[in-house]
Amino acid sequence: MIDPLLHQTRRHFFARCGVGLGQMALASLMSEGRASADSPHSQGFHHTPKAKNVIYLFMAGGPSQLDLFDHKPELIARDGQPIPESFTAGRRFAFMDTFSKERPKLLASSRKFQRHGQSGAWVSECLPHTASIADELTFVKSVATDAINHAPAKLFLNTGSTQFGRPSMGAWVTYGIGSESRELPGFVVLQSGPRGPRGGSVLWGSGFLPSNYQGVPLRNGPDPILNLKAPKDVSADEQRLSLDAIRDLNLARLAETGDPEISSRIASYEMAFRMQSSAPELVDLAGESAETLALYGAVPGKPSFANNCLLARRMVERGVRFIQLYHADWDHHGGTGQDLGPSLDQVCRDVDQPCAALITDLKRRGLLDDTLVIWGGEFGRTPMGERRESTGRNHHIDASTMWMAGGGIKPGLTLGRTDEFGFSPIEDRVHVHDIQATILHLLGINHLKLTYRFQGRDFRLTDVGGIVVTKLLA
Repeated sequence: MIDPLLHQTRRHFFARCGVGLGQMALASLMSEGRASADSPHSQGFHHTPKAKNVIYLFMAGGPSQLDLFDHKPELIARDGQPIPESFTAGRRFAFMDTFSKERPKLLASSRKFQRHGQSGAWVSECLPHTASIADELTFVKSVATDAINHAPAKLFLNTGSTQFGRPSMGAWVTYGIGSESRELPGFVVLQSGPRGPRGGSVLWGSGFLPSNYQGVPLRNGPDPILNLKAPKDVSADEQRLSLDAIRDLNLARLAETGDPEISSRIASYEMAFRMQSSAPELVDLAGESAETLALYGAVPGKPSFANNCLLARRMVERGVRFIQLYHADWDHHGGTGQDLGPSLDQVCRDVDQPCAALITDLKRRGLLDDTLVIWGGEFGRTPMGERRESTGRNHHIDASTMWMAGGGIKPGLTLGRTDEFGFSPIEDRVHVHDIQATILHLLGINHLKLTYRFQGRDFRLTDVGGIVVTKLLA
């Protein structure tokens, strides 16, 4: 006689087993008194967090640290001279030939620099508002990365890999510790500038994590999320009945299969229903005082980086865990729209006042201690000039400058030092994986323990690298 168990597949077993994965997931959802979970796979804190929320101000294109923060008198003294071959031997640059007989020439900044605040931080005349809050900031002048072109470099900073398909930092964070907001997504993305960042939506995607952890882009205007409104002829009660029916069907399928993507689908439906009222209220700046609008330089109804900074503060107040603002374009190679003169001035004007206002506003509302604010791009720019219609700077992976504030960061500190030309770190080099490990640490996450098994391997944001930069911690 043939054993009847031989006719049972693994799928049959999990579908019928009373303690199967699907049944356990269903029990977990129902035990919370609701049929969905905003973060059904949340891992929890590994240690006491110093930050509850993150606002990441991503300057897409690679800001020139040598024209903004990294003052180099020797570069001024040797302006126009060929850079010594010892600096560039064996190095690759995106749009610069270092193998020809004519050596690339050093390019001094035309900007005036001054020390600011009690910390004595160097900030150029391009960012006067940022200079005014220098003592609230910590500058990291020795950030190094691995990827030389824009899309891979943005991917690397956001996902820890130059390959598509990995989860973004915001997805990892919300997967790890969830969000305090019930009415808004845990990870929100805002964009401004002449175009979106190179790389697109994969920069805030969930990769192989469940899809409800991906970043949700919010648009400017009365409809911040496409297809969110219910049809005009469907009442709220009718919509709720429809969602309840879909939920019950999804729960039944979840109990049969244990597929985690089904619980993500349930959570997404429920979140969308709640956001029909919460999202329009969020983006309506009419309730902000005239003083606050003036502080940011925000104009209600007019899309801008300033409006997005104010929205970021409003999201923090509503418990959103990870907010990422992308602003383009910082890609100053030289030429029309990419020069180190008027083009740099314009993009600095776009962000300078709103960034300073965000720090000021968070602090006066008692939110800065719990909110980690990060400013930076995907890489830095070269100390050598790149000749196009006008002279600009090429991509540079060896050194760039970022700043951080709040959320457990030691204020008034400048960490890291580069050589006389600003080419390479000579003190406290900080790799991108170190930045990622430190951000997770401040949120109460051990970057070595936040993992997800995919295709037979345990993946993490920092891949096989990363150390927490303890010198940055308050």
